[in-house]
Amino acid sequence: MHTFALQLFTHFSQIHMKKVFYLLSFLMLTATMVSAQLKTPQPSPVAKISQEVGLTKVDLEYSRPSTKGRKIFGELVRFGEMWRTGANASTKVTFGDDVMVGPASSKLTKGTYALYTIPNKDKWTIIFYTNTSYWGTPDENYKEEEVAAKFDVSVEKSAENVESFTISIDNLRNTGADIRLAWENTKITIPFKLDTDSRVMADIKSQMDGPSAGTYYASARYYFDEKKDMKTALDWVNKSLEKGGDKFWILRLKAQIQAELGSYKDAIATAEASSALATKEGNKDYPAMNEKSIAEWKKK
Repeated sequence: MHTFALQLFTHFSQIHMKKVFYLLSFLMLTATMVSAQLKTPQPSPVAKISQEVGLTKVDLEYSRPSTKGRKIFGELVRFGEMWRTGANASTKVTFGDDVMVGPASSKLTKGTYALYTIPNKDKWTIIFYTNTSYWGTPDENYKEEEVAAKFDVSVEKSAENVESFTISIDNLRNTGADIRLAWENTKITIPFKLDTDSRVMADIKSQMDGPSAGTYYASARYYFDEKKDMKTALDWVNKSLEKGGDKFWILRLKAQIQAELGSYKDAIATAEASSALATKEGNKDYPAMNEKSIAEWKKK
């Protein structure tokens, strides 16, 4: 009886081990098949463009279908219907700053937009759409309130046949450029403008005016904290007040610097001005700190 039980146990153990072996073999085969999946070229490969225009970065991401002997506009891409302006996911344009687009200079705030188009024989409608989540066009989910800019541009015909759909940023200027679409023998130009001049002029003025009020304050603060040249610190804090106007926290720093220089009478007057301004603006901490400092300086 003992021998029979042992034989029976061995038999079932062998069956169990075979099942485990088959299961492990299946899992290893599946893993091998997954890891060895064949990779083939995409019919409409993704393209990414990053271009500096003036002081602004412009990025484009789109998929590039090819003609492959087909008639494109009017057939594959039907006239009068919204097109994703490429293949696969919607084409996306990102402006690093506010821009003006189209013939009428429609304003677009900086950010990312889906670029949709409605091709026709003689003109195209260009649509910059705020919702970039769609795979292709919005279709029945299209909303006018999600249209950031919409305008028409003329069609340009070319003797040169463009095999693969191409978007480029051309005609670069300090104040703008052109987004150009080309496929088959059709070309479209989308102009955009930038207010580069205002940015440059503001930067020139800032540089020519010297350090800002904040820079003078930070420098004076550092000199005071590290007990460096207090006369220089006082000069810098005064320049900060000249450039940025009276601020109760800057006036307190000035009072502290004056006290370090031994000008206690001036320090008290400045601290009182700091407290008055702080109280006016609803701050309770600075009047308390100034009151404590004034009490100490009066003893000097």
